[in-house]
Amino acid sequence: MKRKIVSIICITAMVALAAFGCKKAPENKEASVGKEEGVKAYVGTYLFKKSLDPIKGAMAYGYPFINNALIKVNSQSEYVGDLAKSWEISQDFLTYTFHLKEGIKFSDGSDFHAEDVVFTYETVQKNQADNENVDLTQLESVSALDENTVEFRLKEAYSPFLDTTALLQIVPSDAYDSKAFDTNPIGTGAYKVAQYDTDQQIILETNEHYFGEKPSIEKVTLVNMDIDAAFAAAKAGELDLVMVETSYSKENVKGMTLQKLETMDVRNVSLPVRPVTKMENAKGETVTVGNPVTSDPAVRKALSIGIDRQKIIEHAFDGIGIPAVNFTDNLVWASTDTYPDKQTDEAKALLDEAGWKVGKDGIREKDGQACAFHLYAAAGDTDRYHLCVALAENAKELGIDIQVKTATWDEILTLQNTEPIIWGWGQYSPTVLSSLFQSDLFLTGGYDNASGYENPQADAKIQEALTADTQEKAIASWKELQKIVEQDYTNLFLVNIQHCYFVSDKLDISVDTQIPHPHGHGAPVICNMADWKLK
Repeated sequence: MKRKIVSIICITAMVALAAFGCKKAPENKEASVGKEEGVKAYVGTYLFKKSLDPIKGAMAYGYPFINNALIKVNSQSEYVGDLAKSWEISQDFLTYTFHLKEGIKFSDGSDFHAEDVVFTYETVQKNQADNENVDLTQLESVSALDENTVEFRLKEAYSPFLDTTALLQIVPSDAYDSKAFDTNPIGTGAYKVAQYDTDQQIILETNEHYFGEKPSIEKVTLVNMDIDAAFAAAKAGELDLVMVETSYSKENVKGMTLQKLETMDVRNVSLPVRPVTKMENAKGETVTVGNPVTSDPAVRKALSIGIDRQKIIEHAFDGIGIPAVNFTDNLVWASTDTYPDKQTDEAKALLDEAGWKVGKDGIREKDGQACAFHLYAAAGDTDRYHLCVALAENAKELGIDIQVKTATWDEILTLQNTEPIIWGWGQYSPTVLSSLFQSDLFLTGGYDNASGYENPQADAKIQEALTADTQEKAIASWKELQKIVEQDYTNLFLVNIQHCYFVSDKLDISVDTQIPHPHGHGAPVICNMADWKLK
């Protein structure tokens, strides 16, 4: 079901099966869920690789089970209060005033007040380098007008600031400990950390001071293991929920049902748009950028209109996923423009006109340059690798030779400005568009603007959107930006994936209150953990 999203939230260590006991459990034993044991779940390894401290960017994609932010998104994808009951934005878009709910306590029993919000925001701002998920560079000041009212003042109008307030969860000013909060944060959420075993498991128990309805499941254990081991544990009846890649979707697990959940998580290939040349990066180093094949607009457009996305999804993901030519239409700021693919004849004509002629081996070439390039997927991500292979097979029909390779993320950082890369993007905040298309982010480090795109019109629209004085104007500018960049085919969008989980038939994960998942490496399913119930 498609739902319009209000612009908000900008979001493998292996252990042996011995974590569940040395004795091997029998195959196909029904998953057991009980009040005493609680629920055991594998939601990927993301939570174990990062700190649990909100000050350092933890839980920024909308998982309010330990800590809460001022606002959150509901099941209808609307802004609603979380710690805040209401808020106002000034006409000049420079002042945001939040009115807090009263009577809320942290899990240590201390009272939640406006000073905790001020402390959290000021601490992140002072330590911005430690938090890559919440950008507070536009914040001029935050102050407590009284114990239940917080005022934010911005340096200039910045339309995504409301997204920011949904990203940052609040910590207690009196009890905050930077080291301790990495594994045992104190929060206002429905659960608290009862036990943290490094690289093994996080045991959560209900927070007796929670201000909302008490969860019916009193204990949740999140396990850390290799995905194959996790699936084996689920088949052995030792897990009640397990995230799986689509390659597992046709498996049968006794006592469990496959759930395919809605996302705004897209897979796209960055296509370097510059011819091969030398440039200076942000560190003053001379680096090579560009690609001799993807720098040709005809090649980029031919791929975009000529491939068969549905066939690619069927080959790579057993048909699980939705063909995509841009960001998903369950985002209010996303482009609703679309175009048909499988335009094979039109794509071939484009390549012919651009001088790419079919050779004896069926691969096109131009001036001695084969119409061939490498496409890199992150090592260990089999879903992305399978998607790349399916794309490569499909592109052969156009006479384009795509050679699929894998690399570590560190290696991808050195390759992304010369070679196409398969990416996963998916967040509620429209700032992802500036990350992809803002020209002055090229060669600044990280994964921004990997294609090397430079268009003054696009840059102007980004600034217009960021500084808009109403949400409606911002959304209009973001849409106009996409109309501009879609003409240049800098990214080959392929699929809006669906997140897949095997869930015990005795466990209800409340699909109706699941928010459309952002890109989150398995963890998004816990967005509504307080709503889970035993049948």
